[in-house]
Amino acid sequence: MTERKPLGAGFETWVDRQIREAAERGAFDDLPGAGKPLPGEGEPYDEMWWIKQKLEAENLAFPLPGTLALRKEAEEARAVAVAARTEAEARRIIGEINGRIRESYRKALSGPPVHQPLLDAEEVVAEWRAAHPAEEGPASPEPPRRRPSFFRRLRRSRAGE
Repeated sequence: MTERKPLGAGFETWVDRQIREAAERGAFDDLPGAGKPLPGEGEPYDEMWWIKQKLEAENLAFPLPGTLALRKEAEEARAVAVAARTEAEARRIIGEINGRIRESYRKALSGPPVHQPLLDAEEVVAEWRAAHPAEEGPASPEPPRRRPSFFRRLRRSRAGE
């Protein structure tokens, strides 16, 4: 326990003496991070640094709101599909994520209103083919025809009225 500051001593000189005596006793030897640069040195100040440090130390993740989580999941699914082993696997991955995106249209997700468009399977397969030129194998059958968009079908039905 630290002794009380003597009445006649100035506060700063008393603190300096306490620090000097502790250093002489070796109280500051072998501290974690001794001799290393300060973490985050030279980076802009982040007000939430302590929250991020706590989440990292406890191996926790901050959950994203539903709409943003879906967008991130769609981006990751696209990357996984392009890296898939076969074209069929790439199409399956895109089909699954598009199913989750369609489901999100039916129910309200938490978070900011972000409209996640469906992934174009033919576009992703074209990327897959570009990334895997030797693995294409025999020519695949004609790709399935895409249904006209909702607005195009609506326009056609009104024109026929």
